[in-house]
Amino acid sequence: MQDWLNPARTEAGPDRAGGMPSSRRGPRPVKYRTGCFRSPGEADVPGHGRLGGMAPQINPSILSADFARLADEARAVEGADWLHVDVMDNHFVPNLTLGVPVVESLARATDTPLDCHLMIEDADRWAPQYVEAGASSVTFHVEAAGAPVRLAREVRAKGARAGMALKPATPIEPYEDLLPELDMVLIMTVEPGFGGQAFLDIMLPKIRRTRQLIGKHGLDVWLQVDGGVSESTIERCAEAGADVFVAGSAVYGASDPAAAVRSLRDQAGATMAGAGWPGGH
Repeated sequence: MQDWLNPARTEAGPDRAGGMPSSRRGPRPVKYRTGCFRSPGEADVPGHGRLGGMAPQINPSILSADFARLADEARAVEGADWLHVDVMDNHFVPNLTLGVPVVESLARATDTPLDCHLMIEDADRWAPQYVEAGASSVTFHVEAAGAPVRLAREVRAKGARAGMALKPATPIEPYEDLLPELDMVLIMTVEPGFGGQAFLDIMLPKIRRTRQLIGKHGLDVWLQVDGGVSESTIERCAEAGADVFVAGSAVYGASDPAAAVRSLRDQAGATMAGAGWPGGH
């Protein structure tokens, strides 16, 4: 496994994380919607990756919720697999949302594990703080990480799942060597920064290519899509190889958010089964 700094940001020497090799580290046990804690390597954990033959995961995005009632909105989707929390700093993306104190409050308010997506500059500095705030999964943008290998290892060492996000224009191929260090890859299917955007169909080949690379290395890495996911687009994402789906307005814009989560999960599962993917039903 090559140990490197982000080639998109620096030409400097190797990223020396030191300590225990990443293959001997692992994320902490995660609380799923069943209400119990299990280690993510166990075969019966809901929502595990394609190699584990697990069901699709639906992660409602709090960005589409009523910010005046965040605790209530979080509890309204407690049948979901994760609660997706978009953190924006008005620098990496042209919008400002929430930060560490709100994540701490959400972690106390809901039993649903928090999936924090950091659309912020200086991810190397801030990502570990979101683990300490209570996030069970922290995804950083590779475009904003100076040392992604070291950062992924630090997030995992602190006890959370480590994810890497890519903007629509960022290819996956330069980061193939980083895949064994990750628990999840997030493919943005809109330009990051705002909710409610239209789904970018041109991202489907990138989803397929990412799934191929994960399979090539025999990895149990989740593949998440975020942006424009709805009843009209989730099947295309599932057919392309995604197994984790961030849905904002499709959930919080529905009259019954919990029912919307179930419907989206059923749609994705049926498509995965039809495409021959493990985890379909």
